[in-house]
Order: sequence, then structure tokens, then C-alpha cells
Amino acid sequence: MVEPVSVAAGAVLTIVVVAVHYSSGTGWEPSEDISQNVIEKRAATVPETDFPEPYNRSIGGGGSAAAIPAGEEGAELEEGAEEADDGFDPDEIADDEVEYYEIEFAKEGETIEVANNETILDAGEDEGWDMPYACRQGQCVSCAGQITDGAASDYIRHSQNESLFDDDMEEGYCLTCVAYPTDEFTIETGEQP
Repeated sequence: MVEPVSVAAGAVLTIVVVAVHYSSGTGWEPSEDISQNVIEKRAATVPETDFPEPYNRSIGGGGSAAAIPAGEEGAELEEGAEEADDGFDPDEIADDEVEYYEIEFAKEGETIEVANNETILDAGEDEGWDMPYACRQGQCVSCAGQITDGAASDYIRHSQNESLFDDDMEEGYCLTCVAYPTDEFTIETGEQP
């Protein structure tokens, strides 16, 4: 049979031992947080670039950047070949020369007016749509879209394009972050070559 006095004595003794243990402590101290040091050391090993940090909420949502072959330095153009378009500066469009075009965003199911000094990406974001992008400088294809009406060069101008080849442009692909409309068209955003 169990004696209540023995059980009570055992409980008191257990409580005393636990209280002494916690009052004296375990002697354990947490180690120093080295995460900031590790980040700084890793950052020191990465070379600085002019490429901006991505602003996209879905990193990896775009494709990898494609480099356009620059050719050899000092090489001359073949006879009949045209120099590459270096883009244009939309800020040089005078206020009285701004034109507006009806652009249909197929996936969003809406048509909006876009000025010829406003990018397709900015216009979509102004509508509150979650448009894909990363660099915002025409250096990757994360923001690419496809104009379904024909060759992209018939409907937009790029202020800069370092990622799309002429074949891609002929198939209607454009970089919405640096694409300015020159006519009305339908675009499917999030489409990459």
C-alpha cells in the first residue's frame, strides 16, 4: 500500500531539487550571433556591378538574361547593313507631341490608353496589375511580353534592348519595362521568347 506521507515527502524533495537546479542555473550561454559577419564576408567576395538589384516580388519569375553578341571591336558593318538602334529618350518627347494608344492587355482582359512616353510595364502597374519584371532596364527578359498583332517593331520602340534578338522582335516579343507604344496593339504579358 502507498503511504501518503512518503509520496508527500518525495514530492517536496523533487520540488526542492528542481528549485535549487534553476536557481543556480545551467551555466549555458548562447553563442554570439555571427550571421551579420557571414553576410558581410560573402558580400565582400562578390564583385560590384552596374546591374541593379531586382525589384521583382517573384525572383526567378523571368528567364535568364541573354547577351547579344557585340561582335569584334572595330569591325565594320557589311555593305547594306544598318547600325543597331540605340533606343530613344522618352523624356525628349514634348508635352504637345504626346500621343495615346489603346493597348489591350489580353491576360488582364482590359484595354487601356498608354502614352507614347510611358512604358507598357508602368501603364499596367498604374492599373494595379501584378506585372512581371526584374531589372527595369532592358537587360533581362523577366518583363517580356508578346504583341499578338505582328512584329514588335511595328508597334513599340525600346529605349534600351540588350536581351531580344531581331528574330524575337519579328515574333512580337518586347521588353515591357522599356517598351513605348507607337500604335495600338494587343499584348500578352509574361510571355518570353
